[in-house]
Amino acid sequence: MIVLGIETSCDETAAAVVTSEGEVLAETVLSQLDEHRPYGGVVPEVAARAHLHHIDRLVAETMDKAGIAFNQLDAVAATGGPGLIGGVIVGIMTAKAIAVSCNLPFLAINHLEGHALSARLSSHSKLEFPYLLLLVSGGHCQLLSVEGPGQYQRLGTTIDDALGEAFDKTAKMLGIGYPGGPAVEAAAINGDGMRFALPRPMKGRAGCDFSFSGLKTAVRHAAMALPEGQFENQDIADLCAGFQDAAGDVLADRTAHALDKFLEAHPQGRALVIAGGVAANQSLRQRLQQLAAERSIELVAPPLNLCTDNAAMIAWAALERIEALGLEAAQDTLDFRPRPRWPLDPDAAAAGAKA
Repeated sequence: MIVLGIETSCDETAAAVVTSEGEVLAETVLSQLDEHRPYGGVVPEVAARAHLHHIDRLVAETMDKAGIAFNQLDAVAATGGPGLIGGVIVGIMTAKAIAVSCNLPFLAINHLEGHALSARLSSHSKLEFPYLLLLVSGGHCQLLSVEGPGQYQRLGTTIDDALGEAFDKTAKMLGIGYPGGPAVEAAAINGDGMRFALPRPMKGRAGCDFSFSGLKTAVRHAAMALPEGQFENQDIADLCAGFQDAAGDVLADRTAHALDKFLEAHPQGRALVIAGGVAANQSLRQRLQQLAAERSIELVAPPLNLCTDNAAMIAWAALERIEALGLEAAQDTLDFRPRPRWPLDPDAAAAGAKA
């Protein structure tokens, strides 16, 4: 089975053709970093216009690279949310147009489910359900028990900022560029994480929820307390190292609590998965690898190209749903409405702004 996936939820315009065996026949990702860099963050209107301008060409190029015709596809899938609604609309309408014109089943995919299942694409389904997922990105920071396609139990979420958002805002405060995650990680390599006494919000408290607003504010206060004028390179490096170390401590603490709950409910669970854009951070991966080793479980992380937003994970999530439900039951109707919010666990109680 072959599925065309389309991703337009934020600032990457992407298309991919993926098989049910986990083979990515072709993939194209167009980043909009240059368009958004002057603003220090993603501008929704700019993003939507860029998606609209490039999507048809990218789909055509991807199909050409895959070496197949549209009538050889078994379905077309697109991110239906959550995300910046203008971009989501572009992807969904493109997928619907292809579905109608080529008489193909249409699937609307939850962007978070794409991340949640991406590790199974990279391991060609050797990763078995259930597993604990730490989903960390610019818009989301959640801990979820993943029991199968469409089967998620949220154990924790951020009550304010997502970690990726805190990375971006820290980088912006220090003037080291956008996107913030790679900039902070690069600067932290030469930094002393012990120089500044930064807080570890929520660490040691019961439960599995996160909070990063206080950490971000502490970085701001520390930066403002430095001598006036341009920041010294060492000051930037030390603040970035301190921020990254604090974030790692918080992730490890909250994830440890979630592992206790997960393994109590699923003693057969043997994997901790980290996914989302922030999962590309090597320091945070190492911190979680240490936690996984202490608990005698495997840490699984998708390759870097599957951590950031991409269309291969969208196509794969569609294939997972088709495998679980059958093609007829898996497809969506053409009156599907794009969603700016779409929780993986709709029954979970709201915990904050990013719930």
